[in-house]
Amino acid sequence: MIRIHNANPDRIHNLRVIPQESGNLLTYESPSTAVYGMGERYDSINRLNRKTVIRVRQKFTHQGEQTYFPLPFYFSDNGHGLYVRTDREVIFDLTPQEFRVEISDPDCDVFFFYGSPKEIVSAFIEMTGKAFLPPEWAFGPWVSANRWNKQSDIEEQREMIRKYHYPATVLVIEAWSDEATFYIWNGARAPLKNGENSFSMTDFRFSEPWPDPQGMIDALHAQGIRLLLWQIPALKKLDEGQISPQHDADVAFALANHLVAWHADIERTPYQIPEEWFIGSYLPDFTNPKTREWWMAKRKYLTDMGVDGFKTDGGEFVYDPTIQFSNGKSGESMANRYCVEYEETYHHAIGNERVLFSRAGYTGAQAVSLHWAGDQCSTFDELKAVLNAGISLGLSGIPFWGFDIGGFAGPMPSAELYLRATALAVFSPIMQWHSEPMGGQYGGMTERDHINDRSPWNMEKQSGDPNVCTTAVFFANLRMNLLPELYNQAWKASGKNQPMMRHLIFEYPTDQAAVNCEDEFMLGDLLVAPIVEEGVIQRGVYLPEGGWYDFWSGKRYEGQSVIEVSAALDRIPVFLREGGAVMLHLPAEGRLGDDVGNQVGNYDHLVLLTGGTAADYSFRDSTGHSFRLSGGQSEGIIPDEITVKNLQDSPMI
Repeated sequence: MIRIHNANPDRIHNLRVIPQESGNLLTYESPSTAVYGMGERYDSINRLNRKTVIRVRQKFTHQGEQTYFPLPFYFSDNGHGLYVRTDREVIFDLTPQEFRVEISDPDCDVFFFYGSPKEIVSAFIEMTGKAFLPPEWAFGPWVSANRWNKQSDIEEQREMIRKYHYPATVLVIEAWSDEATFYIWNGARAPLKNGENSFSMTDFRFSEPWPDPQGMIDALHAQGIRLLLWQIPALKKLDEGQISPQHDADVAFALANHLVAWHADIERTPYQIPEEWFIGSYLPDFTNPKTREWWMAKRKYLTDMGVDGFKTDGGEFVYDPTIQFSNGKSGESMANRYCVEYEETYHHAIGNERVLFSRAGYTGAQAVSLHWAGDQCSTFDELKAVLNAGISLGLSGIPFWGFDIGGFAGPMPSAELYLRATALAVFSPIMQWHSEPMGGQYGGMTERDHINDRSPWNMEKQSGDPNVCTTAVFFANLRMNLLPELYNQAWKASGKNQPMMRHLIFEYPTDQAAVNCEDEFMLGDLLVAPIVEEGVIQRGVYLPEGGWYDFWSGKRYEGQSVIEVSAALDRIPVFLREGGAVMLHLPAEGRLGDDVGNQVGNYDHLVLLTGGTAADYSFRDSTGHSFRLSGGQSEGIIPDEITVKNLQDSPMI
């Protein structure tokens, strides 16, 4: 039975539930010109006149209509929203004349919401789980490349980070493990243990390619860099010729104790991933508390070493709707729910001071993990797609998200694409560069030809453009200038159930031009208008009502207008709202992009940059100190610690 809650007949007309062979069809009328939400959407932000399937999918590059992170939720510009509380597939087919919701679950709840976009999104997130607030270091620049498969690679990157004064706060290693257990450092040796038992660090004797992981972690921490390690939810089917007695023991224990998903036959035959990635591998059943405890106990020695979190990749491996899990659900539900169970398993084990960085997501994932947009090619079309994805995921209430700067796969990005993507990432919730393995799925480069890292220093070398590294480091420093404000906005987003990266409709719901704008977003009081087209050095920017100040020059513009703005590769159009402000970490008398290192918290000098003289602004740092400016009066943090500057009088570049 479909249970409908809060269906106001003054707002929802001709509501019907029509039984179907595969579930139920809910239809109603509620004239709209735009519909938003439905999770991370690459093809279009406005979902009206599109048939949208709510199903977690793995899609390598060019995602189109498919997504790693769908949500059975939307809201329209007419002030209503809908959430289907189910893990099973839902199809939204919405037109201005009729909203059609195909629900494959025969027994679920449908909730209607009313109000402003902020109110609707907040109500949805309140119902499904407040976002986990990560530590402040998660908002600095992240560095990553799949090809780093030995400790000397990390030492080389640490040296380049020092050489170029790149203020990284997070480093991710993907190719660190034995590629069998995915919890033992490659090259490490230890006595074989029963598959039930876990290891401590003293059990291991480390050797090449990771001769001293503890020393490496300590050195990273001393440099102000946190470490995340890659993970996958699979008991791998080993490659031909691959030998791992410990892996074999683990698999035997997991199968004997029913710690994996299984087929609904008399023998409870274990399910093996049938297609795409990790074919033939067993799928850990994270709905089983015994699996959770066993799986994370194997990894506890890593956090004991000081590992600061995990990149929880995958989560899209449920292809068979008939397989079974210990919570009583079948693959029909777990195709969507599995990734959340996976991410919850890690989050509950590692706690709030560490982070997860996940690709797949579904309802409730915001409570346990940060997310990234998955795999894209290095093209401008893919850059446009990730802008859509970030804004649409924000419209669904998910605050903490990022993408691979310059793309993950295929040939190297041009210098232009790389810098445009870097500029966008500065103002995105998570800023990260990353790249696929050498000789990846597009038949990419080999080590003999080139190195495919998207690091600024390698991008400069490969492109032959001497300005690439300098400009990318400038943007990374700008990110660190913004770090106090980024954490402030993250704290507000988590507390108020709002995204950090906000479509203009959140602030200007009655402004039709803002409603229709799909290539700008708000970050606090900043309006960001990225350039995502090749060869473009200027663009039109819509400014909503009120006054706006160019973030770079301080020039004032009157709102409710479209202005033409030029932006070289070392700039991105950004405007500060009149009456708003942004908190910056800068040296005394410093400018935007000045080097402040990778210091996190306890800032020695903060500048509150205001839009005009009548700013109304609140700030909270990661230690709990707060600051309030209203009507020219301030309270909170000792005023001497903050210099207040009017952007119009004090351009910051």
